Amino acid sequence: MQDRLGEVRDWYDTSYAESALKAQRRYPNEEFARFLGRHFFDKPPEERDRIRILELGCGSCANLWVVAREGFDACGLDIAAESIRLGDEMIKSWGGRAELRVGSMTEIPWADESFDAVIDVFSSCCLVEKDFGTCLAEVERVLKAGGLFFSYTPGKGSDAYQNHAPAKLLDSSTLDGIRRIDSPFSGNLYPFRFVHPEEYAALIQDAGMEVRYLETIRRSYRGRTEDFEHVVVEGLKVGT
Repeated sequence: MQDRLGEVRDWYDTSYAESALKAQRRYPNEEFARFLGRHFFDKPPEERDRIRILELGCGSCANLWVVAREGFDACGLDIAAESIRLGDEMIKSWGGRAELRVGSMTEIPWADESFDAVIDVFSSCCLVEKDFGTCLAEVERVLKAGGLFFSYTPGKGSDAYQNHAPAKLLDSSTLDGIRRIDSPFSGNLYPFRFVHPEEYAALIQDAGMEVRYLETIRRSYRGRTEDFEHVVVEGLKVGT
C-alpha cells in the first residue's frame, strides 16, 4: 500500500512544485457545489461554523475555499505536503480559514464522529480496490450519525478504462496510470481506479452507510472521440 501511495504523493508534489496553483483548477467542481446547495446552503450563518466538513485529497483547495468562505468549519487532508502549503495559500486568498493536514485517506487523522460531511472529488480514485475499502471504513468512522459522504469519481463506462492499453490493470478496477496519449487525463501516472455505479453503491452499503443519491455524468473529449463517465454518489451514515 505505502509504495502505491508514495507514487501518488511524489506525482503531486512534483506537479505542484512545477506549476504551483496552476497545477489544478481554481474553482469548485460543479457537482460538489450542487451537493453543498442541496444540503447546507439553507443553513443560517450563525449555525454554519458548527457544521464541520472534511475534504479528502483536498489538493490546492479549489473546492474547500468555498466551504470556508461560506462560513462552515472546513478541514482538508492531502498526502502531498506541497498541496497543503498551496491549499493554505488558496484558502487565505479568499479570506477564509481551514484546518489542513498532511496524511492518508486510509488513515484519516481525526477522531471518530468528527464530521457532518466528508467530500471526495476525484481523489479516492488514486487508491487500489483494497485501500479504497479501508478508506470507506475510515469515512464511516469519522462521520457523525446522520453525516453525509459525497464522491465524484471515474466510472468504468469511460473509454479511458475500457480502452486502457498500454496501461495495465493493478486489480480489476485500477490502472497503473493513464498511459494512452489520446486518453483524457493522459499523463496521470499513478494508480487510477474506476467503478460501476452499482458497484459503488454496494461498497458504500458494505461500509455501513445508506446510498441516498446515485447518478452518472458523461462528457466527451478530443472532438467527441473519447467518452468519459463520472459517478456521483452520496452516502448517509445511519444511527442515532
